Amino acid sequence: MDCTLEPILEEMEREIDTWITYIRDKDAEKIVKRTTLQVGIHGNALLEYAKGRVDVTDKELDLTKPKGQVNLDESLTEEEVQAKIIPKLASYIQEKLNELPSALIDYRFTFNGKFRTRDGRINVLIHEYVDETKKEQLLEQISVYIANKLEAGNFPTKPLETFFLSRHLLDEGLYPDPDPGRIISIFESIQQVNKGNKHLAEHRNYIVSALRNWVEDYGLPLYYDNTGTEWQKTYQKKDGAWLEKTEQGPIELVIYTAIMILKYEPSYSKSTGLAFMNYAIELGSAEAKRLMKEGSGTFAKEDTGLCDELVECTANDVLAQITIAIKQETEESYARALQFLIRLLSQGFPKSYQIKLKSGVKQWLPVKGLAKSSTHRFFANALEYPNLHPLLEQYSHTAMETFEWYSDTEGEKNCMPGSYAVFGLGLTDQTYFPLVEQYMGKVDEEHQSVQNHFTVALAERFGVNAETIPTLVKCMLHSTDSMKLKIKAEMEDEKHLRLLLAQIHGLPDYMVEHIVYLIWGGTDKLKKIAANADGDRGKWLSKLVRAASSS
Repeated sequence: MDCTLEPILEEMEREIDTWITYIRDKDAEKIVKRTTLQVGIHGNALLEYAKGRVDVTDKELDLTKPKGQVNLDESLTEEEVQAKIIPKLASYIQEKLNELPSALIDYRFTFNGKFRTRDGRINVLIHEYVDETKKEQLLEQISVYIANKLEAGNFPTKPLETFFLSRHLLDEGLYPDPDPGRIISIFESIQQVNKGNKHLAEHRNYIVSALRNWVEDYGLPLYYDNTGTEWQKTYQKKDGAWLEKTEQGPIELVIYTAIMILKYEPSYSKSTGLAFMNYAIELGSAEAKRLMKEGSGTFAKEDTGLCDELVECTANDVLAQITIAIKQETEESYARALQFLIRLLSQGFPKSYQIKLKSGVKQWLPVKGLAKSSTHRFFANALEYPNLHPLLEQYSHTAMETFEWYSDTEGEKNCMPGSYAVFGLGLTDQTYFPLVEQYMGKVDEEHQSVQNHFTVALAERFGVNAETIPTLVKCMLHSTDSMKLKIKAEMEDEKHLRLLLAQIHGLPDYMVEHIVYLIWGGTDKLKKIAANADGDRGKWLSKLVRAASSS
């Protein structure tokens, strides 16, 4: 080798050694034993060289990126990289892989290079290694998992398993000729066995992430060129690109990915789902066009559309969207719209949906922190008609579903379907307190906090008394520590303390501690108050302290 290249190559080998040392500092055997769907940890590495500096990291490389600008100050030429550097690095990395524990390296390992040379930037595959024994082992374990846990399974699965399985099914190294129908069926099975489970959203996130990566890296490039960057992709249809006579194949997965994004991803991702669907339409997909206009066809047309002189309603389960146009602002208009919603949700329409409302009226609930959305406005408008309150209660019972959220809310404004109706009814009349308590029992406080604002509004509306304390306690149990509830003075009244103690009787101490924190700011603060209190009041406060203290 040219002696001028030896120092550069030695530096590259030293950086490879440093990376190898880094990845060896893991309990690989313990990690891969978490699931049979993982046979190794590391599947790729990237060596970057520029201006004499070498870095080796765990990173994939987009090898479709074109060469960059010329950098005349670089010491290497492209010919030297291709003819002299790459062969040496390929041999060296394979030698190192042979020395590593089996669990550290996945069934396939790719070593990429990104070099800045005098001729410009070049991206290149330095070395690829496939362990055929591991590959066959993984394929067998995937097959067994699908048969036992999904096809014959009746129990929830682990999100970690879905993380790996979703990527494996879309890995062309494992499945060179993927069967889109089979893949979609498996993804649907994952959601079915995890229906009603608190990890369902996590499973869906892993599925969507794997699908989206596949669409952007493999699916769309079959028909489109990326004219943007690795991070901000822009697709230009290739000359002559058009669907085959059948819509079977890659386009199925593109459309399915779009549907999953539109149904289950946050609102800021909806544009990506719509873009994927529009790419399919541009390629001539009649199915994508139909889905955008009519929905999946799962529901009868008479159940997805209503049009009369008072109101027009249309529902699209693919978009998880219901459009309601109020032609006349009357009680009967909202009654018909509510009946439409109840019937649709009862038949299995996605509960993580949103309403697109066309109405000249803009009512909002007297609760801070709620999204000013069309869905919110529809229920606030309907709540103005007292005769509709029983129908709103019926809707609430139908719509409430743990781990589902209105799709036009996200982050701190996330709220379970039925929230607006329940909040409005709860603030209207105490006869709806049982409904409020039922709602709170379904709330997933890890992903929703709007119940905090409602609880504050409820306390302000009805105060602290014998009728409200049971419901306030239920609300507090399902609120987060960030809630600012100002009822300390009222709750220290002797009769209220007795009622509070009766409500927390039998609860675990951590739940009582949570309630104490929301009212008094913590057990330590309550102790000081109890120490300075006289008579029965001091006795009740001390009893509350003991109930909130860990044993």
